Formats: sequence, C-alpha cells, structure tokens
Amino acid sequence: MDFTFGPEDTAFRAEARGWLEAHLVGEYAAAAGTGGPGSEHEGVAVRRAWERELGRDGWIGLGWQNPGTGHGNRRASLTQQVVWAEEYARAAAPARVGHIGENLLAPTLIAYGSEEQQRRFLPAVARGEALWCQGYSEPDAGSDLAAVRTAAVPDPGGGHRVTGQKIWTSLAKEADWCFVLARTEPGSSRHHGLSFLLVPMDQPGRIEVRPIRQMSGTSEFNEVFFDGAHAEECVGGEGNGWTVAMGLLALERGVSTLVQQIGFAAELGRVVRAAVDSGAVTDPVLRERLVRQWAQLRTMRWNALRTLGSTGDPGAPSVAKLLWGGWHRRLGELAVQVRGAAAAVGPDDWSAKAPYGLDEAQSLFLFTRSDTIYGGSDEIQRNIIAERVLGLPREPR
Repeated sequence: MDFTFGPEDTAFRAEARGWLEAHLVGEYAAAAGTGGPGSEHEGVAVRRAWERELGRDGWIGLGWQNPGTGHGNRRASLTQQVVWAEEYARAAAPARVGHIGENLLAPTLIAYGSEEQQRRFLPAVARGEALWCQGYSEPDAGSDLAAVRTAAVPDPGGGHRVTGQKIWTSLAKEADWCFVLARTEPGSSRHHGLSFLLVPMDQPGRIEVRPIRQMSGTSEFNEVFFDGAHAEECVGGEGNGWTVAMGLLALERGVSTLVQQIGFAAELGRVVRAAVDSGAVTDPVLRERLVRQWAQLRTMRWNALRTLGSTGDPGAPSVAKLLWGGWHRRLGELAVQVRGAAAAVGPDDWSAKAPYGLDEAQSLFLFTRSDTIYGGSDEIQRNIIAERVLGLPREPR
C-alpha cells in the first residue's frame, strides 16, 4: 500500500495540530501521560472530560466506515487517521478513556448491528459521553474464548438476563456499558450457542465489580460478577456471537497499533537515555540489545503500514500481537538491566501509607510481563498462524 501523504493530508495535519495546541491546556495538559496500559484507571474524571472535548469537535470515530451520516463524527481517509494518531501522540495528550467504545464496539455495530442499534449507541460514543468495557475473558476461558460459561436466558420483558463472571476487564468500574459474550443456548459447547450482548453497567445488586491488584501495585483490571443482569440488546442475532466476537478481535489491530508504537518509541528513548546516564551503554552486549530494540520497532512500524487497511489475512493480527508483545516485554527487561543493582531498590523509603513504591522503569518491567498473555497469549497466536495460515494439523483435543 502506498503510504505517502498528499496535500490534503498535510492540511489535515495542520488542522489537527492546531486544534490540539488550542485545546490541550489546563487540566488536560496536566493529565499528559495518564492512562494507557498499566494505568487505565488513573485520571478517569479528567480523561472523560477530555473525551467530551474531542467529541464536541468531531475527533472521535475518524475510522468508522459507514455510508450514512457518520453518526456525528467527521470522515477521514486512512492516511488522515494515521496523521491524527501521530499528532495526538506527538502532543502527549491523555490516553483515550473511550478507546474501547470507539475502536471496538462502534466498528462492530457498523459491521454487524442493526440500523436501530447504530442510531442508539454510536452518537453517544462519538460525543465522548458513553464509556464501554469488554466482557470476554473468564477465569476458565481466557485465551480459550470458546470455553465461556457466562449464561444468558430470555427476559420476559425483552432482552436477556445474564449470570456469570468475567475477568481482566479494563475500565469496568468507570464504564457505562459492557459488551458481553454469553452462552444463550443451554447445553451448547465451544463456539456454538453464543451471543454478543450489550449490558448497562448501572445495575446495583445485579452487577458487582471487584478490582484486581496486580504485582505492579495497580488495579487497572477488574473481575465482574453478573447476577441476573439485564442485557438490552443482542448484536448480530442470537447464536451468532462467535462470528461477531471474532470480527471484533480483528479490529484490535489497526491505526491504534501505530499510536502504540509511538508510545513504545518514547519509552525506548527513556531507556536509552538511562543507559547513557548510567554508563551501561559502554557494555557492547547491552548496546547491541538497545540497537536491536530500535531496529525491531522500525520493522513493526513498516509491518503495520503494510497491513493497514488490508482484509482477508487471518494471520496478520496474530503476527502483529506476537511482534509487539515480545518487543515490549524485552523493553521492560532492558529498562531494569541498564539500571543494574539500583533497579532492585524502590524510589522511596518504605512506609505504611506507601508500602509499594515503584519508579517508572520498575513499573514498566512488571507490567510488560503481561504483554505476551493478555489480548491472546503468544501460544494462541502461534496456533492461529500454524492452523489458519500454514495449514498445519490442529492440536489434538
């Protein structure tokens, strides 16, 4: 794909940069660097206000491909979406708290939802008013998504009643809605009998959210318990949840991958500076690892550009996940390696009020241990490539 930027893209870049400079002030500027993987739960109130600021001027949903009204968002070409992502990252704007609704739920509704569902849910996402979370993984169905046991039965008043547990749910405490993969056909197994349901989170007594404390000391993930919670909508028809869920997972790799890589480059830059400041860069082995990290990041960028906008490649999302997951985990290891023995000591003296202080490098090291697990473990990604791309025999069950 030709990814040169034309005159229209240049004008779009100037507009995006000017808007960010004019609006990224005050509490929004102070929130720079908050949120994102490892700290999704931080600064949510300011980030929600920022989401509405973006929505008022139509900067949400640039990639929604819909021939209708656009549901309140401006239209942008693929190259212009990349331009916006680059300018947003360059401006160090707060991490998007509405990314699940914008990048996962909305394209899924456009692809599989009814016109009525699109009219009901998309405008609120485009205005930055509705916050969504994702109810997929369960304690016994993480990477093996087809093993979900959360069940839903018809509600006499319409919709479904959902009972079960979901886990590793980002933003569950803050979200207004959750899209839930649940089993609506009793006795069904694997990918049969599943449905994609839309559940309002404000249901006291029927939905309980419990934060999960991680080894990094933060609690960005949650477990969610549904006890007869009401699901208002079913997307794609009852029993077609597996098709919808797989379509959504393919959307997790897109322009957002390039945004992620801009963040990775900033992190790598800080690790390199730490290596220079500590003198660790004089170690030829460590220096070779730093150069390799830089080269691999450039390779990931060109791979993302190569596959951006393409369809019908079942292995592309898995290759992308394997590349960035392993890369980021190795970066976390490098972040503490360049510090040497000092990396084993916390930034502050222990106290009862702050018993778990970590500096930036230590937090990066601990959180990136999860990169090769969440979003589909490395083992699952390799199985997908082996079976769906290379045509190798399936694993015996």
